[in-house]
Amino acid sequence: MTVHLEAAEGVGTIRLDRPPMNALDIATQDRLRELAEEATRREDVRAVVLWGGEKVFAAGADIKEMQQMDHAAMVARSRGLQDAFTAVARIPKPVVAAVTGYALGGGCELALCADFRIAADNAKLGQPEILLGLIPGAGGTQRLARLVGPSKAKDLIFTGRQVKAPEALELGLVDRVVPAAEVYEQAHAWAAKLAAGPALALRAAKEAVDTGLETDIDTGLAIERNWFAGLFATEDREIGMRSFVEDGPGKAKFV
Repeated sequence: MTVHLEAAEGVGTIRLDRPPMNALDIATQDRLRELAEEATRREDVRAVVLWGGEKVFAAGADIKEMQQMDHAAMVARSRGLQDAFTAVARIPKPVVAAVTGYALGGGCELALCADFRIAADNAKLGQPEILLGLIPGAGGTQRLARLVGPSKAKDLIFTGRQVKAPEALELGLVDRVVPAAEVYEQAHAWAAKLAAGPALALRAAKEAVDTGLETDIDTGLAIERNWFAGLFATEDREIGMRSFVEDGPGKAKFV
């Protein structure tokens, strides 16, 4: 298999494993969707790390495979491509991308599906599809613009240029830059910390933010209000408030 899911201590690692560059061919895309859906279902997975290994996150789609596809073939496939990435973006749990080496094209789009991105100091990110006479097709035109703003997104998409980690941090494309040897360790630590938190509240927070961004403020506030009130029916809310009153903030042990 070109993608694996391993879980330990509440953290599931979705690991791309298609050497040498983790090119995202159709089989890898479909496997990614399957494992994202599995991570969504599994109760022992409370947070997720996306990881391509020590050398490279993912250098993009399999160009040789795409070269053989005509218009009709891509019309039939493009929905499956987007669905694979959307399945990752819709994992209702905290997701962090641990980005090493190249995250280009589909690799960058996969990182965009995470809630948080930790990049190695040697990482390079970009959307180079324009250099092939194409545009991003796995969410890049949409998620990138929502993350960094339309004009910065257009700069990256129109030019196809690669940005190194410091510029990616400045743009807001990544959230933290660390030494390459520490990327997975720090990503796992971030995920593990959240895996110990209140699962339903984290799910509610993620859905409220993500869904709210796609609608008007009044609808977003209604989504927030419904989740907020609904969480008063959960055991985690009882545990959290009792712990705060009895022991002070930040000491609750959620189940």
